[in-house]
Amino acid sequence: MRPSPQHLLSVLAAACLALASCKRPEPAPTAPAEPAGRPVTGQILSVDAERGTLLVDHDEIPGYMPPMAMEFHVNAGDIANAREGQRIRAELFEGENGTFRLEKIWPVDALADSRVTQAAGRLREDTTIRGKGAYREIGENLPSFALYNQDGQVVDIAKFRGRHVLMNFIYTRCPIATMCPAATMNMMRTQAAAKEAGRTDLELISITFDPEFDTPGVLKEYARARGIDTTNFTFLTGPERAIKDLLTQFGVLTQFDGNMIQHTLATVLISPDGRIIHRADGSRWTPDEFLKKLPPAK
Repeated sequence: MRPSPQHLLSVLAAACLALASCKRPEPAPTAPAEPAGRPVTGQILSVDAERGTLLVDHDEIPGYMPPMAMEFHVNAGDIANAREGQRIRAELFEGENGTFRLEKIWPVDALADSRVTQAAGRLREDTTIRGKGAYREIGENLPSFALYNQDGQVVDIAKFRGRHVLMNFIYTRCPIATMCPAATMNMMRTQAAAKEAGRTDLELISITFDPEFDTPGVLKEYARARGIDTTNFTFLTGPERAIKDLLTQFGVLTQFDGNMIQHTLATVLISPDGRIIHRADGSRWTPDEFLKKLPPAK
């Protein structure tokens, strides 16, 4: 079903408004720039959840530090995901008090990385072939993709076949209350309403369009801080190219400008057979708008 000219004009108007309003606040002119982190890889030897630290046997950091086992502070989401024996890659930052912290932590697993990379390659090919028709309209099938969830595990979208899926795009640092925070609240309300109605056939997915910052651990902490039940609410992140292709195919506009992200919002409902059956642009939709699109519960 192709949108009417009036619909396209209204979406464009909303997009222009959103792009003009949702952005990361610019740093104060006098604020010093945060130093770049140093890439580091290594293996987790132990996890101290109480102190919020990981003991990591890290590889050589050229021009900075030889290989050794040392302690690093990490955020609560990364602590929750950490496992002894796990290999990771991250960015290292040295504090003024002589402490060290790791940020942007990703699991390193050859098999998992291969699955995500191959899926991203297929998605890139599909987006390229579709060209100007890349946008997925209502009635079209969901594209195939695989990303990392908030636990650092690879999730293939095919996993959700046989269930209805409510999917949107957000980023965790969005400061505008009427944008990503409102969209996440709507997803949480929909989850609660579906549970109250006894529906067990609904999955919710939020995909970040800021994978540079929104690593699995960051998404984990985002969900935990809001008390989100992740048994049927999944947060996804992964390669930037794959994220951009998904944004293209779902008609979400983003513009990165230095320390700012300008963007639109879209939420789509996917049928059990993988078709897009409803879409809402912006964040002013209600749970009932999507729940009434579901067939009666069996």
